Amino acid sequence: MNFQNTREFAQQLDQQDELFNYREEFIFPSVNGKKVIYFTGNSLGLQPKRTKAYVDEVMDDWAKLAVEGHFYADKPWWDYHERFAVPLSEIVGAKPTEITVMNTLTVNLHLMMVSFYRPTIKKYKILCEEKAFPSDQYMFQSQAHFHAQHLGIDPQEIIVEIKRREGEHNIRLEDVLAKIEEIGDELALVLIGGVNYYTGQVFDMKTITAVAQKTGVYVGWDLAHAAGNIEMKLHDWNVDFACWCSYKYMNSGPGNASGCFVHEKHHHDKDLPRFAGWWGHNKERRFKMEPVFEPVQGADGWQISNLPILSLAPYLASVEMFAEVGMKKLIKKRNLLTAYLEFILHEIDREIDGTEFEIITPANQEERACQLSVYLHGQGRTLFDYLMKNGVITDWREPNVIRLAPVPLYCSFEDMYEFGQILKAGISK
Repeated sequence: MNFQNTREFAQQLDQQDELFNYREEFIFPSVNGKKVIYFTGNSLGLQPKRTKAYVDEVMDDWAKLAVEGHFYADKPWWDYHERFAVPLSEIVGAKPTEITVMNTLTVNLHLMMVSFYRPTIKKYKILCEEKAFPSDQYMFQSQAHFHAQHLGIDPQEIIVEIKRREGEHNIRLEDVLAKIEEIGDELALVLIGGVNYYTGQVFDMKTITAVAQKTGVYVGWDLAHAAGNIEMKLHDWNVDFACWCSYKYMNSGPGNASGCFVHEKHHHDKDLPRFAGWWGHNKERRFKMEPVFEPVQGADGWQISNLPILSLAPYLASVEMFAEVGMKKLIKKRNLLTAYLEFILHEIDREIDGTEFEIITPANQEERACQLSVYLHGQGRTLFDYLMKNGVITDWREPNVIRLAPVPLYCSFEDMYEFGQILKAGISK
């Protein structure tokens, strides 16, 4: 498509957008009396208007039914989580039995490592990407220290990072595969972010999973920036496990519940260790209070505690919206919206002397999703501050990067044009 950096052209794209009306489903903050241009759905999604009704329903049931809400609420609490299985399975490409919701993201990654990181004196290394999200880095470090003392291994030897090449911002697929081959005999687990939080790079999960599993290791994915953002086929790709948060592209609210995938090939493996709890016990026998754990068949068997229903209610509002829209439509608009934003950034770069916006997110559509990370050469924090004061909610990352996430559910093409006008004004200051 031949883009134009005009308001009329942007409005024309909005008129052709079959998802445009979903913008009215969300509550926008205001700055200077106007709705903000919201680019931080990769950090915390906007609140859907329908969310309040879902939360109010739980509050009303609690008030009217108290403990009986577990069984007699319109959406009984004891099986509330089961409503997520089908819509989430369609979002991440799984079977409903492979999906559960519980806890929060890093907690769930730790729990998955109980099952899937089982180091020995010969196979103990964890492969991850350089500059993974800090929470993942801290998780890896704590797991390494925990296991190293039992194995008599230097914890510094456990974590292996795939490095970017000198002068490059993104990790090459061939370097990932080469590193797997290099340390294959010592490798115990591959655990990478499906979409890198800093650059927005989308990894080839299918290829990496297949190549790593040939060496006899488990492969898991942190899908914090992937769930609700990119097309995935976790079951078909034979991924062992994956976890994601729900509050970024899936708009469930701050710090909300995490989704988990466990491939069905592991559901009947009695030798696979896990940390157990009451809610993971056989559903039909749960209230018999039996002394020996018998896991639910499926991903629900990894649950530990009964679910925080007040946290799940906003998430359910979101996944039901995703079910209405479908990932295909979201991805179609995402690609066009991101490309239009990229075009506007390049237009401004050519138009104004003394600027250089280096987009460090891959230009290849197959390697990016709903994020452009822009390195501000010749500009800096003052430009970011100007954007924020003038109604553009974006994200700053050191040393000099702003992350822009044009979420297709609630960002418009006119937003992209208006952002460009504010950006030009900020550069001229």
